[in-house]
Amino acid sequence: MLSYIFGRVAGPPAYQGIPLEPVPVHNIASMPDKRSRTLKHLLRANHVNNAILYHSLRYHNHLPHILASAYLLGASVPQLHAIYDEEAKELEPWADSPEEITEDDWRDFLSNRTYQRAYIDFFEDQLATRKANYEWEKVVHDFMFTPLDGGAPLINNVIAGLGHPLIHLGYAYEIDSKELAIEAMAMTATQYNFMHKYLDDPGYSRPPAKGAFASTSPREILDRIRADDRFDGLFDGQGGSDNIEKLFEKHQDLVLEYWNAWCIGEDPVQRFRESQEAAAALLVATVPPGTHSYSFLMVHLLTTSHAVRVLLPVIPTAFHVSLVRQWWLLTLSVYIAELRPTIDEDYVPWPEGSATKSWAYVENKALNSRWATDAHFVKAVRALREAANTWGDVHERYLASAVRLVDDFAGWTFA
Repeated sequence: MLSYIFGRVAGPPAYQGIPLEPVPVHNIASMPDKRSRTLKHLLRANHVNNAILYHSLRYHNHLPHILASAYLLGASVPQLHAIYDEEAKELEPWADSPEEITEDDWRDFLSNRTYQRAYIDFFEDQLATRKANYEWEKVVHDFMFTPLDGGAPLINNVIAGLGHPLIHLGYAYEIDSKELAIEAMAMTATQYNFMHKYLDDPGYSRPPAKGAFASTSPREILDRIRADDRFDGLFDGQGGSDNIEKLFEKHQDLVLEYWNAWCIGEDPVQRFRESQEAAAALLVATVPPGTHSYSFLMVHLLTTSHAVRVLLPVIPTAFHVSLVRQWWLLTLSVYIAELRPTIDEDYVPWPEGSATKSWAYVENKALNSRWATDAHFVKAVRALREAANTWGDVHERYLASAVRLVDDFAGWTFA
């Protein structure tokens, strides 16, 4: 169990929550078995030796994500070591930051990636100050949710950097890891970008105009975007992450129109459930048979959705709906940036795809196939399994999607 329960956030007397049962927490720091101890030591080695950003500060260190995913799927000690050795090959050692960060100026360097080491040191120092008593959850609370300086909470920008800070924070809670929590906060700080304003400023969240399109269904909205010719020709026919900033620079109002079109209010649990179904469909049901064209951007929508599911039971209620809406903003921007592919459930064989194959089959593929050291592949498999566990995969739709993925996957497409 987590040792710290978040306090109430200042503001209105009540907030709309999304009540979900907490996911199981694997406290690897205190678990005596060899697998848990191995994971703890490998995560610590990564934390000490490898920067969270590398390759000209453009790429993210995914090693904790795949290690934790593989561990939670049942990876053996040799498999964990093999993953570490393979993933660490391309990582880079820490480099000194230009200067230290203090409590007085920690906001001054937000978005500056050269300060990644300084942010790690700063947040680690906070464990021994602010009466945190070395409880990492208290430090997360004090910076991500209710900053003591009264400024905007960092949680409002965890979708920056394709949601890697969000994914990192989710794994910190799942395995109760101080190191991952510190890295998640540092990653949020260094990836800080323009998207924070849409959550910081409530003026961007407004109900649709009278008579305007609105829906409770994420899939219906995505299909509507697919058919909206106002998006035609925005990016000269070339998809990719570079389109995201261009999209907001030139077509912000169009994106916000659809962002605000999603009506979460009346049954937010059902709306979140449907968002997880949409995340699975965006990864698997956008890939026509025979193409093997699994999008490197789309997979982040599934793995960030899993992180949201982990966080909802343990974060302040005031941030439940806004975190889901933050995920929705990332989803819209990625879907449009990837040129709005058709989502076709017929691309996922069902029930044929799951009739003779079980989750054990899927998990074995994740841990023992040629893609067992591909961080995004392993994370995606686990996210599908956990969504099935959360909602009860009565019709085995999630299993069918997972079977299609592990049987058909041949690498990622990047455009």
